[in-house]
Amino acid sequence: MLVGYNTNITYKGVTYHVQTEDSGPKNPVIITLLYLKGSIIASKKINYAHLIGDAELEKKVEAMMKNQHKSMIKELVSGRYTGEGEAVDSTTEEKKRSLDDVVLEFIIGKRWG
Repeated sequence: MLVGYNTNITYKGVTYHVQTEDSGPKNPVIITLLYLKGSIIASKKINYAHLIGDAELEKKVEAMMKNQHKSMIKELVSGRYTGEGEAVDSTTEEKKRSLDDVVLEFIIGKRWG
């Protein structure tokens, strides 16, 4: 299990907290939560069971955690969770991203239960 990420973001005078954690190989899920005043206002989960046994598991999980954490922050400052806008438009970035990045975003968009 990898150490998580915690970031306080002040957006338009309001402080939000973003927390990303790895549940470990026995429960291979990365969870990112967005808090406002102690309440969860958004969450993202991604399952990485397909990576168990991979020689670079830790490196890949760490990269997935960073990407998911950054994604939540980008969506926050785009206004997605404040009712002021939509998610970041990544159309211009899409040409620069690898297939893994595209698949990761697709998976993040699904809710894992």
